[in-house]
Amino acid sequence: MTKDKKNNQADNLTEVESALTKTEQFLESNQKLISIVIGSIVIVVVGYLALNKFYLEPRDQEAKDQMYVAQNYFEKDSFNLALNGDGGNLGFLDIIDDFGSTDAGNLAKYYAGVSYLQMGQFEDAIEYLQKFKTDDILLKPISIGAQGDAQLELGKTDKALDLYTKAYKLNENELTTPIYMLKAAELLESTGKSAEALKIYETIKQKFPESNEGRNIDKYIARAKVKANS
Repeated sequence: MTKDKKNNQADNLTEVESALTKTEQFLESNQKLISIVIGSIVIVVVGYLALNKFYLEPRDQEAKDQMYVAQNYFEKDSFNLALNGDGGNLGFLDIIDDFGSTDAGNLAKYYAGVSYLQMGQFEDAIEYLQKFKTDDILLKPISIGAQGDAQLELGKTDKALDLYTKAYKLNENELTTPIYMLKAAELLESTGKSAEALKIYETIKQKFPESNEGRNIDKYIARAKVKANS
């Protein structure tokens, strides 16, 4: 080994020893502060776990139990009772007020939005559907598409089209994608954009031939072709 290499190794070793010494000095000098920081982190983590275990989880289960009757009313198209309760059982609005921070309380916002949509109260429908948060691959596009339905009923065709487009582009699946593609295409066609509508109709035929929309799409394609070529 050459003399230069030996010197370099010695210098590197000195630097490492110096760094270790400085680290030890820092730990010794700040031992109390470090203990406080670690202790605070532990307290936060334990507190978070305890909050979920002993407060949020039981409240979420309570909300689910309370919401069962409202869901039954919803399924029977008794939307007013679903929203406001029947005097003995809570409705979705009560669930939202009492359990809004839980998963069940969040889901109640979706049910409330759709209930208002079915009752023709479109502004309220939009308000609650916008409050609903989910990553579910079906519920998310449905909630966005329902906002599109409400905007369309309010005469806001541009907003409705944007929402339908967002709904069908969100994630491609056999259930929701062709539904909102068809809604978007029909809206385009109704506003004189038959060529754009035709492209979407043909995409439905190509990609989703076995869907309800796909099985009936030929009549839409024929109609759009006539309009586009006239």
